[in-house]
Amino acid sequence: MAQVEATTERIIAAKAETVFDTLADYENSRGKLLTEHFSEYEVREGGDGEGTLVHWRLQATSKRVRDCLLEVTEPTDGQLVEKDRNSSMVTTWTVTPAGEGKSKAVVTSVWNGAGGIGGFFERTFAPKGLARIYDGVLERLAAETESGAA
Repeated sequence: MAQVEATTERIIAAKAETVFDTLADYENSRGKLLTEHFSEYEVREGGDGEGTLVHWRLQATSKRVRDCLLEVTEPTDGQLVEKDRNSSMVTTWTVTPAGEGKSKAVVTSVWNGAGGIGGFFERTFAPKGLARIYDGVLERLAAETESGAA
């Protein structure tokens, strides 16, 4: 089993604190940021960063649906880590300042991939597909925070 990794990033014309606070607000903001690939969104515990337990279904392809139950931690300032209780997937969101009134948001997901030929295809195609999904989330995050709506 090889580890599979997908990463995407975006410069957002909003302060890092605003961007991070919007990402960490699972109760009110996060659900609005999710694309059509996500369904059954539900905050089960907490709702603001550390200590949150959130559920969603992620439909990566027409045949691949992942039921996610994520425990949220904040190991360092500007970082959210979502560990899936249902799989080996760990997604890390990192928000850092990127100049005057701007921030850089980076999202990285890692998981243990399948073996054999299925694993080859997973390592080849899944990172690009997941990066496209998270590009959409980052686009919505930018729209939410740059407009001052957050």
